[in-house]
Amino acid sequence: MNKSDLLEELELCNECKMCFEVCPVYKATHREVFSPASRLSTAKKILSGEAVTAQMIESIYNCCKCQLCESICPQGISITSIIHEARVALAEKGIGPTEKHNRVIEGIQRLGNSVNGDPSKRLEWLPEEFVQRESETLFFVGCLPSYLVQEVARSSYLLLKRLGFNFMILQDEGCCGVYFYDSGRTDLAREKFEENAERFRKLGIKRVVVACAGCYRCFKRYYPQLLGHVDFETVHIVELLPSLLKEKEMQPKRNNLKVIYQDPCRLGRMEGLYQQPRELLELCGVKIREMPQNKEKALCCGAGAGIRSVYPHLSLELASRLLDHVDLEHLVSSCPFCTFNLRYALKKMGREKTIKIDYITQIVLDSLY
Repeated sequence: MNKSDLLEELELCNECKMCFEVCPVYKATHREVFSPASRLSTAKKILSGEAVTAQMIESIYNCCKCQLCESICPQGISITSIIHEARVALAEKGIGPTEKHNRVIEGIQRLGNSVNGDPSKRLEWLPEEFVQRESETLFFVGCLPSYLVQEVARSSYLLLKRLGFNFMILQDEGCCGVYFYDSGRTDLAREKFEENAERFRKLGIKRVVVACAGCYRCFKRYYPQLLGHVDFETVHIVELLPSLLKEKEMQPKRNNLKVIYQDPCRLGRMEGLYQQPRELLELCGVKIREMPQNKEKALCCGAGAGIRSVYPHLSLELASRLLDHVDLEHLVSSCPFCTFNLRYALKKMGREKTIKIDYITQIVLDSLY
């Protein structure tokens, strides 16, 4: 949407405050300035060139972009997109992003990843020597799986190999660029997107398989948005594995495992991937118990959109609130960032021994051995 369209859509808000009921940040802080409706008012001021306070600016950056507000808005306002454009406008005016955002941005530019990881150790997770292969399908590992939740990378890689899937990985994979985009630095995002897209084109990549929900959203939506067109399709591993298991006639061992499945915002509410992960778990004989709020109503873990790096205490509070609804000893996610943040929250709460949190491919891999 262009600026005039955004301002026109902003006028649709009738301040019914239904969004207050679901916004995780408002519910955690009880501060109206941090509600979706107030953020829209702030975004209008920013996009119109009016002066805003420091607290108003904070409200634009402490939005999780989880889209829970959009799931309940009776006017159908694209709240998240409007808040994002306010971030872009702040960056263009030189007002944003924050100093903490900029530290992460500088780390990506210097090290090629968003988690301050040593590039020489990016493939430490790999269970075998790296061999350069040629394939039209790239398994793009992502920053968190490469460094902070390496079992995501390892189990996904081993599963694809076990199922005879033809793919390649990159020895010097960089960041997808989603942090640039989410912070409002469209200039840096476009530069990174062009760099990756051109590299994929030269390698003949036609399909990019990802395990990270953030990478998925970025490649699938943000790349075409900024570049106009990309020469590859994006597939999350939970979309791929059910058909591979059936095709190879794999018979996972039946077990009595019972888990709660957590719907990540960027896979579920944003992309509608609800059935695929559940089907995958059921194929492995896993019994699923749903969260009280699931699918389009699923709670946000508080990790994404820059929240964890800029507002760590808020991120921890949101993760803790989600975990308070977990009434089983085993939770499974299909987002590495959710997996990481929820584990961190458990540790901070002194509850790391009460709930086991796994990424979904680890469950599938275990069922095959």
